[in-house]
Amino acid sequence: MEGVKKGKLLIFSAPSGAGKTTLVKYLMSEISSLEFSISACSRNPRKGETNGVDYYFLSVEEFQSKINNNEFVEWEEVYAGMYYGTLMSEVERIRNKGNHVVFDLDVKGGVNIKKIFGDEALAVFVKPPSIEVLKQRLYDRGTETEESIKIRIERAEFELGFEKNFDITIVNDNLKLAKEQALETINNFLNN
Repeated sequence: MEGVKKGKLLIFSAPSGAGKTTLVKYLMSEISSLEFSISACSRNPRKGETNGVDYYFLSVEEFQSKINNNEFVEWEEVYAGMYYGTLMSEVERIRNKGNHVVFDLDVKGGVNIKKIFGDEALAVFVKPPSIEVLKQRLYDRGTETEESIKIRIERAEFELGFEKNFDITIVNDNLKLAKEQALETINNFLNN
């Protein structure tokens, strides 16, 4: 009997406010074989978060031990002592079931995973139509301060420079069209 065919990897990266999470949730509702990769982090759970559902919550010592043992596909120290990363065991757990792994990552993490998995992974860059539109979306959320919007816009301008490292760019100007393009792109990749 032939074993289960290993799943592929789908990487989604974008500046904050580009609509990446909205597209990922839509695709997961449309394609049953997609499974979200749960990241590990060294911060404490926030109210309502569950270990193994929202994140794998590790102490800084546990995280560093796993780094030293090469147990991460990718990781980053986002702030001093604040680590985020993707465990190889999580990727293998999903792929060995024959499901496809979905990543919602920053641009550096997305580029790193693409380098490791090559043609087994599709790297999708979700782009806002412009920085002005992105700024308006962040204001419209109503969850950001003036200072945090300024920081996110500066980071977005930096992240847009990574677009060339991705296999495909989806410009999220019209959400309905972006969803259609994403679904067609992902189905083509998974079926070839």
